[in-house]
Amino acid sequence: MTHDAATHDAASVWVVDDDRSVRFVLATALREAGYEVTAFDSARGVLDAIGGRAPPELLFTDVRMPGDDGLVLLDAIKARHPQLPVIVMSAYTDIASTAGAFRGGAHEFLSKPFDLDAAVALAAQALAPGRARRGDAVAVESMPTIDAAAGDALAGGALIGDAPAMQALFRAIGRLAQAPLGVLVTGETGTGKELVARALHRESPRARKPFIALNTAAVPSELLESELFGHEAGAFTGAVRRHVGRFEQADGGTLFLDEIGDMPLPLQTRLLRVLAENEFFRVGGRELIRVDVRVIAATHQNLNALVAEGRFRADLLHRLDVVRLQLPPLRARRDDIPRLSERFLRAAALKFDAPVKRFAPAALQRMLAHDWPGNVRELENLCWRLAALAPGDVIVAADLDAVFAEGAVVAPVSSASPDWEAALGAWARARLDAGSVDLNAEARARFDKALFDAALAHTGGHRSEAAAKLGLGRNTLTRKLGSGRKPRKPV
Repeated sequence: MTHDAATHDAASVWVVDDDRSVRFVLATALREAGYEVTAFDSARGVLDAIGGRAPPELLFTDVRMPGDDGLVLLDAIKARHPQLPVIVMSAYTDIASTAGAFRGGAHEFLSKPFDLDAAVALAAQALAPGRARRGDAVAVESMPTIDAAAGDALAGGALIGDAPAMQALFRAIGRLAQAPLGVLVTGETGTGKELVARALHRESPRARKPFIALNTAAVPSELLESELFGHEAGAFTGAVRRHVGRFEQADGGTLFLDEIGDMPLPLQTRLLRVLAENEFFRVGGRELIRVDVRVIAATHQNLNALVAEGRFRADLLHRLDVVRLQLPPLRARRDDIPRLSERFLRAAALKFDAPVKRFAPAALQRMLAHDWPGNVRELENLCWRLAALAPGDVIVAADLDAVFAEGAVVAPVSSASPDWEAALGAWARARLDAGSVDLNAEARARFDKALFDAALAHTGGHRSEAAAKLGLGRNTLTRKLGSGRKPRKPV
């Protein structure tokens, strides 16, 4: 244990971590910021110290330590000093640990490795305004929109991923699970929106109550009202008995409404009333039904655009969109593909009672270069198919080429994202692994060809216009294309 005071009235901060290097650099950064810092290497040291001295004004603690871990320490500290802000740190950021920290009353969860300036700013924000150094506390909105550039794993209902954006998603879920707020989950098909909803429910105080999911786009519009709110016997032709709707089924728990953008306008009005009043009538009924349901909605559509077109109610969007979690496509988090693939192959091997297959390096590079229009769901389906059909225990590039050639469609790269750079990087790594030399010249030639072909296709074969579009002279374009190539005649 070490102790160092900076100034007489400096805020007292304790740092607990069994990693000496982490203790040293964090304590040093905090002292340089003007705080009085005491460092400990175990939870036991903190509990022994806090019994005979004044508590700190802020505590940083690691999660995984010998003896009692950081979450045990958090519980013990909060039992004695419930107002003491505690910042939990961990290199193992997952939903269980983040949710456990926030459920225990943590002020914030800090993923390792972290930026020291960010940690110091977080300390200023956590301390009471009167104690924050030089009044430079970071302002925090009470209900922020959380853009978690993240995704999912569709195996075993688990969310996995090592990309920084996944760590942000885990922290967001851990914090939001404890708050009874509406959440809107957005993202392309196959990115795991229902998994996010299930995680929010599983880690919430509602976990022992039902989780009910309904895809509003999968139910005919004339039946959707009955599916949501139920109906009484005789309410319409074929209604021979009372039907309990999804809202009643989810009472006390969570209702997940997928593809909310496809809900008809009349039902949007009814849904808005339920969200506002927590009550409704069954179809054909006179009994007022009261429920306590947390609604989590999801969509792949741009709801703001639907509002502008008059196809979605603005007041309903505001009610649903208290906090937003936006999930990116898999092509935006390619570094997670190897881990996801391994998990899916293991799940398939367990199901088939067969040896676990693996991807050869060249095949994995082929996976990294693919754009995954179906996102993680497409990756999962591909892994299961290869686990069943690939002839060897090692999946080679030829196995992938055969599958992709059978109809896999490469999603167009958004003009707003640099995904082509990730594909280029994957191609370069594969070529370098294969022993290629003079890669720069090869890449430039292929880049020029792709660019010029696109420009010529755009202009119908007019070289002068294509050159102008690219900001080049016609002679430059002709020289790069090669004098032996005949221009296409415009149609």
